[in-house]
Amino acid sequence: MAPEPVRSAQTQAIERGAALALFPIAATPGYYLLPASLQEQILVQCAPQGLAYLALGLWAMRNHAVVSHLGLGKGNVRDGLRWGFLTGLLLGCLNSFVILSAYPSLGYDIGFLKTTPHAQLPFLVMVPWFICGIALFVELNFRGFLLGRLAELESGVWGARWSRQLSPLALLTSTLVFAFDPFMVHTFQHLHWIAVWDGLIWGALWLRTRNLYITIVAHAVEVIVMYSAVRLALMS
Repeated sequence: MAPEPVRSAQTQAIERGAALALFPIAATPGYYLLPASLQEQILVQCAPQGLAYLALGLWAMRNHAVVSHLGLGKGNVRDGLRWGFLTGLLLGCLNSFVILSAYPSLGYDIGFLKTTPHAQLPFLVMVPWFICGIALFVELNFRGFLLGRLAELESGVWGARWSRQLSPLALLTSTLVFAFDPFMVHTFQHLHWIAVWDGLIWGALWLRTRNLYITIVAHAVEVIVMYSAVRLALMS
């Protein structure tokens, strides 16, 4: 069972500007309303995440205790490493099986993975440096900022203490925005559906623990396992 969230006076600080998260969230479905020619542009695909980091910066300027709001307190590090590694290892093994066995058995081609930007980088650049960097920024965006701010808004709607740890609407919304991120869909095609259960699991862990280190480590370990397994299988 995951550890109890670390609580302090800072985590109870009044938060301002949580609604800023709604702008990058709206940008994701907005992308799919664009003409196909625009959807092919890499800058357009990256626009929702770029907007999210801009919103994160504006939100951080309006708040104190930003580190605590995001779940990056010093007291979270040890549990983050332990639970993150375990979660990432389990999901990495599961998703490697799905990619290498389940998808091909259903008739899906995974050969395109040889041509992704990630596959073009040297292995020792991707593992662990690039993957860890991706995990840090993606989790800071989708779990720490977007999910966290949506949970804050949802708790204000329900007005109940339990809503901060459950936040079902925030969890579902942030998961769908993550799984249907334009760059992810364009790069990983039909495999982007894996991000649905990843997003639900990572999001539920963040809501339960308010510990972003768990999801950062889980994300990094999972992708290292998957990347290594898939690269080895496709090169053999």
